[in-house]
Formats: sequence, C-alpha cells, structure tokens
Amino acid sequence: MTYVKTLRMFLRVYELGSMSAAARDQRCSPAVVSSRIAELERRLGVRLFNRTTRVLKPTENGHVFYKGAQRILDTIEEAEGEVAESGQQARGSLFMTAPLGIGRRFIAPHIPAFKRRYPETSLRLRLSDRSPDLMAEGLDLAFHLGPLEDSTLKLRVIEECPRVLAASPGYVARHGAPRSGHEIENGRHACLPLRYPGAREFRWTLLTESGPRPFTITGPFESDDGEVLTQWALDGHGIILKPVFEIADHLHAGRLVIVAESTPPLPVRLACLCPHRRLRDIKLKLFMDFIIPRIRADLAQQPGLAGKTGAG
Repeated sequence: MTYVKTLRMFLRVYELGSMSAAARDQRCSPAVVSSRIAELERRLGVRLFNRTTRVLKPTENGHVFYKGAQRILDTIEEAEGEVAESGQQARGSLFMTAPLGIGRRFIAPHIPAFKRRYPETSLRLRLSDRSPDLMAEGLDLAFHLGPLEDSTLKLRVIEECPRVLAASPGYVARHGAPRSGHEIENGRHACLPLRYPGAREFRWTLLTESGPRPFTITGPFESDDGEVLTQWALDGHGIILKPVFEIADHLHAGRLVIVAESTPPLPVRLACLCPHRRLRDIKLKLFMDFIIPRIRADLAQQPGLAGKTGAG
C-alpha cells in the first residue's frame, strides 16, 4: 500500500499547492512529503512540480499524472466500498467539518457512540463557521447550514430550520423592539452580522408581505464566530439573526426576545455535503445513516418559544 499512499500524498500536494499544507493534511512532516514526491518523480522519470522558494506549480506531466492517479484512487475506493458494503463494516478515517454551534450540540455528543459501534474507524471533527472547500481541504463530509452553491457536491437534507431576529430585553428597553425589517435597515438599529474577511456589503433577507427582500444592516461589531455574536446579543449590544435551535434555551429563559416578527428571516437548510467520488465509501454512508436521525431527534427536543417574543 506504500505506492497508494504516495499517490494520495501526490493528490493532496497537487490540490493544496503546498507540501507543507499536504503534510498537515496527511499528518506527517513536510520532509516525508518531499521525499515521497521526489521518489515518485524518480520512479516516473519526469518532474511533476516546478519548485521555487515561494511557488509550487504542477508541470504538464504533473497535470496528466494527477488525472490518472485520481482515476486509480477512485477505482480503489469504489472496490473497497463494494467489498466493505457486503459486510456493512466501517473502517478507516472519516474527516468532517461542521459549524461551531451544530458541531458542539448535535454531532460531537454522538461521535463516541459511532466509534463504539464501529471500532475500526477514526473520526476527525473540525468546527468552524467558515464555509469549507471540501475538495481542497480533503474533507469526506461537511455539515452545511445555508444555500448550496457548489452543485458538484452530493447533498442530503437533514432539516429546514426556522430562524428569528432576536435581542436582549435590555437592548429592547433602551432602543425599542423593531416590528419589521424596515425599522432595522440602514443603521436604524445595531445589528450583529456573521461576516468573513472580504465579504461584500451585508444584508439580511427577510420575508415581507410582497415576498423575500434584502435589508441592508449595519452595527457596531461583526464576527465570523456565531457563538461570539450570541454573547454580544445577550450583553445587549444589538440584534442577531439566528436559527432557532442555536438560541432556543436563551429564548425559553427570556434572556433573548424575538423582534421584527412581521418580517421573519427565511428558514435555513441544514444538510450533509460530500464529494460524489465518496458516495461508495461505506463508512461515510453508515455515519450519515447513524447521525442524521439523531440530529433530527435533537432538533425536535428544543424548548418551545410560546410567549417569548419582543412584540408589543
């Protein structure tokens, strides 16, 4: 299997454009990656990458070999999946990512149980509110909250999650409770957006009488961490737009209240995403079959929201 491992390492160097990044991805040292690539080039008798002190670029031979190596590894994974599926045995590592709130609440608590059921698996969970690039980052699976932009990925819907605009009672006491999105746009209220470097002008799309409409919002703070935004809202710094499941406890306890109820946010889709070439991987299929019903059950157990609005 050494040559297969070398091919996998070559694919990651090619996809990530860096031996150091490939080494981190493969959990080994850059020296090992460099040695494997040099060994592969000697075996083939061609240069696969042009190297400078700053740039690593595939050669023409590198491009050709990448396509062939990818077909070989896809065939091996498909064959392994067919054999494993006959015995429903999950083996090997599974690398996944999820938004912070979803990962902490609904995924991480169930991973030990999956490991007990399939002891020959190794599971890696990375939590981030940033949208990942599954192919570039070598991910087997991503839990995604929001619209899907990459149509090359296989999607399995988990739930359509209702969302609300919410603020603390203290913020409402000082600034009033907006009744609609018209009262929060263009700086009329402090809003707390989830935002990443390089993001365009920020808007919240809300459901009005004439249909969905984007509202331009501004505020004193922004962050790429949803938990930070929730804490700022609890501290009275502004309004957040959140899936109900993320703040249900705070709404139920009265620490947050719903505002702008006449123009609610649209629901957001929670789904599993995976590359099409991973579909025959039995451990991936077994994990999704295991985790999705548990996530749905956990979502269904969120506290009720009756009487927790900020209207009136």
